[in-house]
Amino acid sequence: MRAAFHLSKSAKRGHNSLLGRGMARNFAVVAKEKPSVGKSQGHLTGKYTVVDHTYDAVVVGAGGAGLRAAFGLAEMGYNTACLSKLFPTRSHTVAAQGGINAALGNMTRDDWRWHAYDTVKGSDWLGDQNAIHYMCREAPAAVLELESYGCPFSRTAEGKIYQRAFGGQSLEYGKGGQAYRCAAVADRTGHSMLHTLFGRALGYNCKFFVEYFVLDLIMVNGECRGVIAMSMADGTIHRIRAKQTIIATGGYGRTYFSCTSAHTCTGDGGGMVTRAGLPLEDLEFVQFHPTGIYGAGCLMTEGCRGEGGILRNSLGERFMERYAPSAKDLASRDVVSRAMTVEIIEGRGVGPNKDHIYLHLNHLPPNIIHERLPGIAETAKIFAGVDVTKEPVPVLPTVHYNMGGIPTNWKTQALKLTKDGKDEIVPGLMAAGEAACASVHGANRLGANSLLDIIVFGRAAALTTKELMKPGETQPELPANAGEETIARLDRLRYSTGENPTAKIRLAMQRTMQNHAAVFRKQDTLEQGCKKISEIYQMYHHIGIKDRGLVWNTDLIEALELENLLLQGMQTMYAAEHRKESRGAHARDDFKDRDDVNWMKHTLTWIRDINKGDVEIGHRAVISETLDAKEFPTVPPQKRVY
Repeated sequence: MRAAFHLSKSAKRGHNSLLGRGMARNFAVVAKEKPSVGKSQGHLTGKYTVVDHTYDAVVVGAGGAGLRAAFGLAEMGYNTACLSKLFPTRSHTVAAQGGINAALGNMTRDDWRWHAYDTVKGSDWLGDQNAIHYMCREAPAAVLELESYGCPFSRTAEGKIYQRAFGGQSLEYGKGGQAYRCAAVADRTGHSMLHTLFGRALGYNCKFFVEYFVLDLIMVNGECRGVIAMSMADGTIHRIRAKQTIIATGGYGRTYFSCTSAHTCTGDGGGMVTRAGLPLEDLEFVQFHPTGIYGAGCLMTEGCRGEGGILRNSLGERFMERYAPSAKDLASRDVVSRAMTVEIIEGRGVGPNKDHIYLHLNHLPPNIIHERLPGIAETAKIFAGVDVTKEPVPVLPTVHYNMGGIPTNWKTQALKLTKDGKDEIVPGLMAAGEAACASVHGANRLGANSLLDIIVFGRAAALTTKELMKPGETQPELPANAGEETIARLDRLRYSTGENPTAKIRLAMQRTMQNHAAVFRKQDTLEQGCKKISEIYQMYHHIGIKDRGLVWNTDLIEALELENLLLQGMQTMYAAEHRKESRGAHARDDFKDRDDVNWMKHTLTWIRDINKGDVEIGHRAVISETLDAKEFPTVPPQKRVY
């Protein structure tokens, strides 16, 4: 239920002067009981009301990973806060369509080791095999747990969870044909999962701070001690002290002009981590989903091809037979996206400009489409004006997922490098889901592994917290000026008067990313991209916003989101220019082959000085050892063919 709770006395004192007499003195949370409010440690500035809270753990983001972490913590007795800039069921997990991978064996014989092999192969051997081992081993239990929570999976005639074919999935270590491993709720799996998880979370005493924009991490001597956030409803600043902070803020797809991401996918967690002086990992690996609707970018799930959909060019050819003779249309996403792009470049695209491809579902029985792909039929009708039972859908590869993110180990603990180049855990900081880089996806994510990722590692964050601390442990006081720099940055932006509006800078960034860090990349375009994105980054120093208020100031929020996008766009472009090979989603015309000798390593990027914006690049080793060689031995590198 939603309840409004009054601010502490210390917060009330400055509240009328800030918001005017008529403004209600409250902040909205979704919780069973009043959230804890500590004594304010003094106003950091006369302009803003600062409210202090203390929790055992704070989760930033309320999508699949955030919700699973939050109620996992609450279930184990931790006093937990979950902050989200959206109402939880509006998080982007809701848009996932195809399903969640797990070797349940409901359609054919299956084994989680075969799933792990496919994931290592799909990652083009850039995935960390200990994390892949953990995720795939835990997958069947994770899906059955969701079922026990009430997730309404589609069913077979026998009443088992229905599983469809999905790209890059095989039996018997690639030798046994197509696997049917993707558990689905028709074509609305993410929607069903998110509502199931939020319903479950409401059964626990977890406090949801809804429509709070998290500005920064609170770092003290290299340790994360919580976050500082702004209530979008009234502009109050909230310092949330916690022993563990879990980032689950999703990806940064909106750095690109055409993407399947919601407008809220602005990589806020990656921005916070960058400003804290910590590295991000493998940002050059950006997945282009093969089938975004031409002109709109809306997703047509891989489940379309899993149910028998076929891609055809202007000659009517099923061209994927040339590029992936065995898997055909169900090859890995990077393979299909590149094949479609080659067909268009070589003049075999469809339409008046020969600039897209047709996805055919019209050979499938209409009852199958309406039963298993109802949302797709509706989406195609609305955004392409197409009846999928009678005509093909125009599609084009579209930015869909960020393989890179906050580097973590398989237990979700955030990592940085020591001076001698070894991994070091960042105390108090974890990450899960698309915001993180565990790295289970490596250079390319397999379809339906992302919903699995968020559930398995959201749960892992709670389990790791249990290993590290007990509920109610005493916490040292925050420094009196904790968050002062963040509030000063917020204030500068709120009163900025530069000549560049947010929309102008954002569009310039999106077009630059789309043109210079696309499906195929080469040195000259990447160098131009680095130069252009650096110039655009400098434009941000001359931003100007019009709304000076604090109540629902969307102008201010969009400007804050833009900085997060720019920070990651910069690191993506420079990392792509730096990697001189083709691997997974990073395909270079001038370095066509994978180079395991020189480049089987993770890219780390930093922006140490936010004002200058210079990108520093380093590396960390790929982990090829599994958690238990007897249970699942290391998969050695080999040529990746489908």
